[in-house]
Amino acid sequence: MSSIAHPKTISRSVPADSSVPTLTHPAFLDQELFLTMLRLERKRTERSHRRFVLMLLEASALLRAGEEQNTFDHVVAALSHSTRETDIKGWYKDHSVIGMIFTEVGEAEGKSIAKALLTKVTNALCATLSIEQINEIKLSFHVFPEQANESGGPPDSTLYPDLEQTGDPRRVARVVKRSIDIAGSLCGLIVASPILIIISVLIKLTSKGPILFRQQRVGQHGRRFTFLKFRSMYFANDHSIHQEYVKRLIAGTTEVEEENGRKPEVYKLTNDPRITPLGKFLRKTSLDEIPQFLNVLTGSMSLVGPRPPVPYEFECYEMWHKQRLVAVKPGITGLWQVGGRSRTTFDEMVRIDLNYSSSWTVGGDLKILLQTPRAVLSGVGAY
Repeated sequence: MSSIAHPKTISRSVPADSSVPTLTHPAFLDQELFLTMLRLERKRTERSHRRFVLMLLEASALLRAGEEQNTFDHVVAALSHSTRETDIKGWYKDHSVIGMIFTEVGEAEGKSIAKALLTKVTNALCATLSIEQINEIKLSFHVFPEQANESGGPPDSTLYPDLEQTGDPRRVARVVKRSIDIAGSLCGLIVASPILIIISVLIKLTSKGPILFRQQRVGQHGRRFTFLKFRSMYFANDHSIHQEYVKRLIAGTTEVEEENGRKPEVYKLTNDPRITPLGKFLRKTSLDEIPQFLNVLTGSMSLVGPRPPVPYEFECYEMWHKQRLVAVKPGITGLWQVGGRSRTTFDEMVRIDLNYSSSWTVGGDLKILLQTPRAVLSGVGAY
């Protein structure tokens, strides 16, 4: 994401006023249609890999200071002179924030593109508006796909307004889902407390190192969190084995590794030398995942959802792969775990997760939770 504000701009908050006249222009989209076009442009970019830039022009005070339509026409005229016919213009927020989508802007660095557009648009506005009017405007630029965030912070939410709109039809379902997460994880920790103690003692007796394995994982909207599991590997091992395998798996080249003890099209290493004898049992029975109930309690995860990837895995994702972590939180179990689990290809797993994120229901989550014990006891696909 690249966000650059005009050096001489100020931001003013003006309350919504239903009496404000509707500002219209033949080439200008209303808010609903503009946000729909923004969503479609994201999907097109995911397929074509041709980035776009979303420009926001915040001018709520300017457009309510008298002669609104005249001022609005001047702003639209200035933008039209500095943009292409293929660029999309409309309301990002009705009567306060104008949006423009600059499509297929090329392969230059995001900040360079934003600076060039800032200069071009600013010059056009300065030629049309007065200094006082210019000072009522704030410009920002947002590049999609966003640049990698090394700090692990969330993506630019400005590019996903459709996911944050008020009146979410699933709001009640999300509240119920979170309630089930809290109640379920608390019950799980209480019921499993004797097992937690036994496993903790066995881990300390059989290998050196901490009882819990802590690892950075990527959660919803790219936010990183500390993922908890019972340690099933030897302490201070080399993660490059898994890192290299994940890269090949995502690229679809794992079939050449069968002679090294790895089955083709399996999402996990099957003969991983880093795993302890006790760890093999814990992984086979999924008992190593019990501490993740703590992740659910803190809100980083849900009981049901996609599995959270490690950062080096996330960095290898195609744009469409990343969508599995946009709409829902990662989970302890999910459609992939009770269905294909480690037997599916990576792309198949992503498609399963995308299907879940777009169509999940509370009833569906309960069904997955009820199917999970059978999948765990069968041990199919677990390594």
